[in-house]
Amino acid sequence: MEHRLNLQPGKKIYFASDFHLGVPDQASSRAREKRIVSWLNSIQQDAQAIYLLGDIFDFWFEYRHAIPKGFIRLQGKLAELGDAGLPIYFFTGNHDMWMFDYFTEELGIVIYREPQVLVCNQHRLLIGHGDGLGPGDFNYKILKRFFSSKICQWLFARIHPNLGMRIAQYWSRQSRISNTKLEEKFTGEENEFLLSYCRQLEKTNHHDFYVFGHRHLPLDLPVTENSRYINLGEWVHFDTYAEYDGQLVRLKKFSSE
Repeated sequence: MEHRLNLQPGKKIYFASDFHLGVPDQASSRAREKRIVSWLNSIQQDAQAIYLLGDIFDFWFEYRHAIPKGFIRLQGKLAELGDAGLPIYFFTGNHDMWMFDYFTEELGIVIYREPQVLVCNQHRLLIGHGDGLGPGDFNYKILKRFFSSKICQWLFARIHPNLGMRIAQYWSRQSRISNTKLEEKFTGEENEFLLSYCRQLEKTNHHDFYVFGHRHLPLDLPVTENSRYINLGEWVHFDTYAEYDGQLVRLKKFSSE
């Protein structure tokens, strides 16, 4: 599916992912949430669209009449931006795949569950969270299919929210980012599974830029001479995002000072 957007003079498109709000504890998560809101404040004047590429929350499940407690500062800011006419697009990640219609109904945010092609100016960008793509990781791919199924979602919805959130907190403590240690390292292009995915896809379907999250490491690597792979990193250690100005997609680091 292609999404077309004509970038206006002086405007930019912004991409961010992997805020992982909710871990490792309330205090650090809230401090991170405040940084994210400050970043949104800093870009709102020249943003034409904002793409949030998944794992914004370390866990999210929408019951019919309940949502996870907290994160109200981010939701309030997104509501303000949406009410002002700024389009916001949300791609579910492996931590927030159980997002359904709350953000769409309350905040006007479009939800995507698969990578999408963004055609802007003369460029084609493939954007998404990035989980389950590329070679290997077969166990996770099977697990993702199960968690994405209506049966699994129906079963979890039968659990009382108090118990459901306790289960969610346990899962979050097992995640690779919950201990806040900087463990992600670049060990060569041959070991980057998303880069391998991009290079394989590029053989048959050209994109000027591939923009993904999930990897937790800010990366800007060549796919071919005419194509680049951008990974957005995460906000526990890096506070990184990307901007597209009609010419290039550039990785940036946010500083509130």
